[in-house]
Amino acid sequence: MAQQKLHVAIVFGGKSAEHEISVKSASNVYKAIDRSRFEVSLLGIDPQGRWHLVDGDKLIAVKPDLKAIENCSISAALPSLPAGDADPAKLNPIVIKNPALNRKIDVAFPILHGPNGEDGTVQGFLKLAGIPFVGAGVLGSAVGMDKDVMKRLLRDAGIPVVPFVVVRQHERRGLKFEDVKRLLGMPVFVKPANLGSSVGISRAEDAASFAKSVEEAFKYDTKILVEKAAVGREILCAVLGNENPKAALPGEVITAASHKFYSYEAKYLDSSAAQTVAPANLTLEQVKKIQDTSVQAFEVLCCEGMGRVDLFLTPDDTVLVNEINTLPGFTNISMYPRLWEISGLPYQDLITRLIELALERAQSEAALKTAR
Repeated sequence: MAQQKLHVAIVFGGKSAEHEISVKSASNVYKAIDRSRFEVSLLGIDPQGRWHLVDGDKLIAVKPDLKAIENCSISAALPSLPAGDADPAKLNPIVIKNPALNRKIDVAFPILHGPNGEDGTVQGFLKLAGIPFVGAGVLGSAVGMDKDVMKRLLRDAGIPVVPFVVVRQHERRGLKFEDVKRLLGMPVFVKPANLGSSVGISRAEDAASFAKSVEEAFKYDTKILVEKAAVGREILCAVLGNENPKAALPGEVITAASHKFYSYEAKYLDSSAAQTVAPANLTLEQVKKIQDTSVQAFEVLCCEGMGRVDLFLTPDDTVLVNEINTLPGFTNISMYPRLWEISGLPYQDLITRLIELALERAQSEAALKTAR
């Protein structure tokens, strides 16, 4: 008798400024996942926060805009926590009130970017529901999302980071350009503390552009970072694993002078704005230093499963950690799967390994005592 395939639910979309990138990533994972091993369902969260059971074949054929999930919806699928059955064998994690989804979810693959998805919220929901899930847990996700907390933990662990200051909404009136200039110099980057894909990030070189950048960043978060502009090469390193994570060969982003930094437009809208190189042209010593630093950052930030560490390599070969992305993109141009591809792990095998890591962590956690 053939073994039943594992049921994988790809959770994507979400109430985030990065919604459309998530839709692109989910479409690519849906196309690439090993169907000989996995049965796949798509659970799309629309921009209003409503959950849908999505037709995968329709999704890969449509433009990944804010209406894609609704346009490809089979029907609304409202997830709820288990009823609390004391017998684990009878527990049916995440009841989908929809007959089209006719079996329980064995493992979830969240491909959610930004708040309400990458920040530990969905991870906590899945953990309460007893569903293994790909990627970092609640703590690693929350820490990885908040650039302020992330950088402080890295700094306290002795990992070099770009100098920065944090400003909260209630402190905004006291933010003075001259104070920032004295502390960090110019130019600086102003960014929301909890967002990714370069959404809401601006480069400021004078008082006028600084004021405009602060206004833009506060549209997306109640806490912002102002960072010194690092001088160096932009390096990306992919990390994979749980207890013994490994790093892939690093890549590099070379941004056109016209864009000044790797903005949202440079990443997703203007193909001429930046060039991504994989692998990066580095010495063996530089590669090792970048990989070691990336793995160290991954572990310090309590990450599991996967993470893309973004770094700067300065002219004197200092490695500065910029940030970690605990749910990196899986679009056809995303660097996380590309870096593993050049390191000998093809896209489909990478997806399989991530699912295996999710199940391994769940098995390890299930062995822990929960009562005296």
